[in-house]
Amino acid sequence: QVQLVESGGGLVQAGGSLRLSCAASGRTFSTYAMGWFRQAPGKEREFLACITWSRGVTTYADSVKGRFTISRDTAKNTVYLQMNSLKPEDTAVYWCAEQSPPVRVLILAGNYDYWGQGTQVTVSS
Repeated sequence: QVQLVESGGGLVQAGGSLRLSCAASGRTFSTYAMGWFRQAPGKEREFLACITWSRGVTTYADSVKGRFTISRDTAKNTVYLQMNSLKPEDTAVYWCAEQSPPVRVLILAGNYDYWGQGTQVTVSS
């Protein structure tokens, strides 16, 4: 079992920044990758970014490329999502997720094994 706890969400004005954190505990030694997703009201859950745990290889959705940065601190078992130039359309609940082997396509939410509780991000215009 892996437990994930997100933090760092909140209310920010358009153009501002937030950094989300996701602390992992439990059986983290077998983690292959961590990802960030979001879901806005009335929309489907959307892939944002992912990072492989051992090598730190990153992948981004086009919608956030250049504005969001995913990183990890393996010593702290924590993954981060730095969000800059936030827009009102970034308003959503944000989740982190963990994938253990077997390795599967990382942009698909269904391929992740564990999820955090979610954190609300609200961007005001």
